[in-house]
Amino acid sequence: MASWDDVRAIALALPDTSEKPMHGQASWRVRDKLFVWERPLHKSDLRVLGDAAPAPGPILGARVEHVLAREVLIESDPETFFTIPHFDGYAAVLALLDVITVPDLEELITEAWLCRAPPKLAQHYIDTRLRPDPARQE
Repeated sequence: MASWDDVRAIALALPDTSEKPMHGQASWRVRDKLFVWERPLHKSDLRVLGDAAPAPGPILGARVEHVLAREVLIESDPETFFTIPHFDGYAAVLALLDVITVPDLEELITEAWLCRAPPKLAQHYIDTRLRPDPARQE
């Protein structure tokens, strides 16, 4: 459903975001702090996952607020979100781009950005883009 072009457009629309290759794959950073990245499964991941491994396709890694947030995402939508032992104890989740909707992708990327952005920048974004302006309401 979503594509790398969607990821790129959503990520780069967020303040102070840049795209930078990491291990030959695309990654996006806010003030040089990684928040989303391309994360294909490696042979070792496939071996560990066995029959639970998703079908081949593009996979996005995304930071989350904490490990519990990752578990909630996986439990709420196991067809889209998963993890691998490599991320045990790490606040990140993997998402299947062939499955995730663009609105859900936008929410995932924005939340990842908010987790990694400096507090003042994140608060400014929340105040100006996420909270409605009462003066504009009818």
